[in-house]
Amino acid sequence: MNKATLSATAVVSALALGLPLAPAASAVERVPSRNSEQHRSGHSIPFTEATVTAGADGSYSLSWKAEGVRRVEIRANGRVVARGGATGRAVVTGLPAADRRWFWFQADHGQGLRLADRLVRLSGTVNLRDAGGYRTENGQWVRMGEVYRSDALDKLTAEDRAELRRLDVRTVFDLRMEDERAKDPDKLPEGVDYVVADVFAGSGAFQSLPKSPAEAERMMAEAEKSMVSGAGGRKAYSQVLDGIREDDARAVLFHCTAGKDRTGWAGAALLTALGVPRDTVMADYLASNAYRKAANDAVLGHLPPQQAAVYKPLLDVRAEYLNSGYDEVEAAYGSFDRYLKDALGIDHRELKRLKRDLLIG
Repeated sequence: MNKATLSATAVVSALALGLPLAPAASAVERVPSRNSEQHRSGHSIPFTEATVTAGADGSYSLSWKAEGVRRVEIRANGRVVARGGATGRAVVTGLPAADRRWFWFQADHGQGLRLADRLVRLSGTVNLRDAGGYRTENGQWVRMGEVYRSDALDKLTAEDRAELRRLDVRTVFDLRMEDERAKDPDKLPEGVDYVVADVFAGSGAFQSLPKSPAEAERMMAEAEKSMVSGAGGRKAYSQVLDGIREDDARAVLFHCTAGKDRTGWAGAALLTALGVPRDTVMADYLASNAYRKAANDAVLGHLPPQQAAVYKPLLDVRAEYLNSGYDEVEAAYGSFDRYLKDALGIDHRELKRLKRDLLIG
């Protein structure tokens, strides 16, 4: 790469850069289907917080808070691995290797939660993660193992594809532009339904590169607005939400190049529609900065400082970018419910079905 100049195509390619992660071993633990009786229970979930974080050494850090309970028990691989009170933390070691390790959080009353680390570690991605595992405003939780968001899938290995099969990913929505898809086509498992949902189709977006950091920031904010009210964005996100709502027996994945902007709005729109608090949605959106740090640093490290400063806003996710999308929702539609209905075709009945399929508690 010539450090003095960088074409638009090169920037798109750079955004797709991913540093390899060691693939996990063994089979994935299956999540009960959406129609499973344990996820249809009418009992409320007492947990207000619960997370699983996998360590590089094979350990798992668990944390939880539960209202009005005295005892919490956590199981994995068929045995109790942690116990505690209403608030607790634990580090679990010595579990057998697995593609994805699931934990069952159960308090002394109420409905339990089945959770895993949000990040799915593949060799060919750095930002593939579960869209679930978040609590809504009314105390329900978004199911994990149903919807995934990712960066580009053109570098998937045979082992990666096998893991996607074990995760039961059967539908993939590609949010990228035509030139991105042609240059770096997805490498998917056999039998996966591949759907093109080009967010910027016909928009002419990103045909030129910014000349200053401020111009780059404005470009990203304007792109976010286009995702909301542009014809391509309306069609693409309608396809994604329809696909999630209609495919209630198998997992769905949506992705772009870096898994942060077009994918970021898809994730934000889904979580907001499900009733997840805005600050939680923002935290999920900004998490791409952490997951993509090594890849982004590698891109910027190939550029002279002045040029790196211009392109850094293109590699980042920032609160003002996502907020510009929400501002566009208000300006163009008046409310998020109206955006769902008028732009994406999700009316009250369809939203109720989406919530019924993806929320527990």
